[in-house]
Amino acid sequence: MRKALRWLLALTVLIGTLGTAGAATAADAAGTTDIKERLLSIPGMSLVEEKPYTGYRFFVLNYTQPVDHRKPSKGTFQQRITVLHKDVARPTVFFTSGYNVSTTPRRSEPTQIVDGNQVSLEYRFFTPSRPQPADWSKLDIWQAASDQHRVFKALKGIYGKKWISTGGSKGGMTATYYERFYPRDMDGVVAYVAPNDVVNKEDSAYDRFFAGVGTKECRDRLNGVQREALVRREPLEKKYAAFAQDNGLTFTTIGSLDKAYEATVLDYVWGFWQYSLLSDCDQIPADAKNATDDEIWDSVDTISGFSAYADQGLSTYTPYYYQAGTQLGAPTIGFPHIEKQYIRYGYQPPRNFVPRDIPMKFQPSAMRDVDTWVRHNARRMLFVNGQNDPWSAEPFRLGKGAKDSYVMTAPGMNHGANVASLVPEQKALATARILDWAGVASGSVQAAKPLAKFDAKLDKRDVQREMTLRP
Repeated sequence: MRKALRWLLALTVLIGTLGTAGAATAADAAGTTDIKERLLSIPGMSLVEEKPYTGYRFFVLNYTQPVDHRKPSKGTFQQRITVLHKDVARPTVFFTSGYNVSTTPRRSEPTQIVDGNQVSLEYRFFTPSRPQPADWSKLDIWQAASDQHRVFKALKGIYGKKWISTGGSKGGMTATYYERFYPRDMDGVVAYVAPNDVVNKEDSAYDRFFAGVGTKECRDRLNGVQREALVRREPLEKKYAAFAQDNGLTFTTIGSLDKAYEATVLDYVWGFWQYSLLSDCDQIPADAKNATDDEIWDSVDTISGFSAYADQGLSTYTPYYYQAGTQLGAPTIGFPHIEKQYIRYGYQPPRNFVPRDIPMKFQPSAMRDVDTWVRHNARRMLFVNGQNDPWSAEPFRLGKGAKDSYVMTAPGMNHGANVASLVPEQKALATARILDWAGVASGSVQAAKPLAKFDAKLDKRDVQREMTLRP
């Protein structure tokens, strides 16, 4: 009996949204219900806080989700979302970073372009949106897409105009997976710098990328510092040990300070191209062999971060590394500029970055399925990549079955590539398509531009730099 009652309660939460959505729409048409009341009338929705921002209402909320969408009676958890409310008469952008959600008002580029509302979702299993106890087998791309689907269904009755999903990096991957599993939800998808690791064991595209990115002078500078950091391993690891002691860092998950040191150093070149531009290369020591230990240390620490592979740096990103080791895949690259005797571990697998009490098994079919679906079924999808971004070395591609979909590359750009950084013709086309998908099309492609003015605070991009080898 208790089991049946629990099932009925869970089912009530899951399907109650439908009836509430209709009632909320009727109330809004009459102009009698405040947006906060409407949001909180959704079963399972609760308010964490409301923050003021001129021209908007910004809400931080919790939403009750099933741990397992296939078996909703088996428990629930609170998933954090935010709503940047402008007007129910405007289109809505569904944003996810693929990681934690920011509780500071922010507006993604598509939200600025369409001058709309924005719903942002924290990815399941990122704290505090983690079931307790955590059954890690329920962290996969289908479960996460189903989280988005339920949020969309809950809010569609309030925000009845067009919806566009978006995200950058792992968020762009997330938007793509959501479209694959629920292709009828969104009216368009804008995926920024989204890696597409179809065959996890085949990573030669990354080696080709690093052999030709930027200029030879810049590559030589970066390669020189990276090699020198391994040549001077003994004195720099003494410095690392002191740094770890001063900052309370431990290395239980990865196994040792030595492994953490090498992982940080091997991230160095990748990290530079992920976050920096070619013009930043003048900040890299030009003559690594004659640089001081402090100069080598400071350069690696600035780009890679020596706290990244300590337990304290890894713990936040355990859900990402779990997914990388079970479905998403992870890159492996060679280091032809470094003699073999200086490399003890190479690029370590995601398994090394996840506590051993969490079981992991890789599913090679997951990314092949998504890649095949995108090639043959993409509709109203835009992929924006950066020419100098390592993660764009394995991009999504479109096949003959794709319609009204595009892959565009921003010249010279890193992991921060966006529509604004495209060449003028592509920028105009991308903007026009986003406006059209959102139902607020401009008169012509040439005249297409963002409908909302740039806001330095609201449109500030939140770039997480705690890890480098992480999309």
